[in-house]
Amino acid sequence: MNWRSEHIWIEFITGSRKTSNFGWAFILFLGSLGFLVVGASSYLGRNLISVFPSQQIVFFPQGIVMSFYGIAGLFISSYLWCTISWNVGSGYDRFDRKEGIVC
Repeated sequence: MNWRSEHIWIEFITGSRKTSNFGWAFILFLGSLGFLVVGASSYLGRNLISVFPSQQIVFFPQGIVMSFYGIAGLFISSYLWCTISWNVGSGYDRFDRKEGIVC
């Protein structure tokens, strides 16, 4: 949405609240949660996810790496959700022909 008058033109900028950002944050959250659950199930030796038995994944080194990727993914996902909630990058550009100012 843009706003125009004779001397001033205002162009609104969407920022980080785009559909693609919501999708990436959601997919990253679910994927990292899956990695963390698989790492925890390999540590506990129980099947928390019934897709495959936990005996196939040894805690050292695969379970530790999957837990690390799960925790790192949760941090990145929380960063994305914070930028979406704060709407980082949104605002407007104002072009003023009379004053010769762009801000």
